[in-house]
Formats: sequence, C-alpha cells, structure tokens
Amino acid sequence: MVDLSLNVPTSHIIEESMIVLLAGLMAVYLIFDMRKRTRKTKLLLAELNTANARLSSMNNKLRNVKAQYLHEVENQFNDWSLTPSEKEVALFMLKGLSTQEIAAARNTKEKTVRQQASAVYAKSQLEGRYALAAWFFEDILQQEDKAA
Repeated sequence: MVDLSLNVPTSHIIEESMIVLLAGLMAVYLIFDMRKRTRKTKLLLAELNTANARLSSMNNKLRNVKAQYLHEVENQFNDWSLTPSEKEVALFMLKGLSTQEIAAARNTKEKTVRQQASAVYAKSQLEGRYALAAWFFEDILQQEDKAA
C-alpha cells in the first residue's frame, strides 16, 4: 500500500509480492515436511520399542537356556563323580582357557591343573580337552541337524 502511494514501479511491487508468496509457500512446505518427519520418527520409535521388547525376550530366553545348559553340565560332572576342583577345571576347559590361564584364575600351579584335567579325562573316559568340549556340544549340534 505504501509502495503505491510512493509511485514505486509496478515491477518492484510484483517482485515483493512474489517474494512474500514464495516465503508463504516455503513456510507451508516446511510445516508439512515437519509433520511428515514427526510421523516417521514416531513410527521408528514404535519399531525401536518393538525391537527392544524382542531383544529383551531373547535375552531372557538365552539366560534360561544358559542356566539349563549349566545345570546339565553340572549333572554330568556329578555323574562322572568329579570333585569340586575337577568340576571347576573342567568348566574352565569348556570355556576354552589354557592350563596356564586356569592356574592363574584358580591361583594354583599349572601342574595341579594338569593333574586335575587328567582326572577329569579319566573319570569321563574322554581323550582330552577337545573330546570334552565335543561331548557337551554333540547333542546341541544333533538337535540343530534335526531342526534343519
């Protein structure tokens, strides 16, 4: 309005009008884009919550399976009549520790660990560390083969 009273050229008024119109359109675009991004963010958050719930469920199942597995290992150690020290050494061997690492973890001599490992092999009638590990994993692998 002021521009008209000041005899501003019509082309300038049209330019300003186009700028205001363009700014308005950009504002509308930005509002729609923000709403679209907000919806996407809410969907992603819902998916994340679902994934977290599944992960938590899987973790609980894994803890239960681990507890059952350790219970079965303990039962087998009892069937083999292993002493508490032999059980501890056998469990460390199943975890893959070397005799040096087991000795350090138990604060004993390596020779003691080797003697206890030999007792484990004799009582279980297994040939060595790999046979011991294989004995406990064989059933698991057979179950995998049946499922596949």
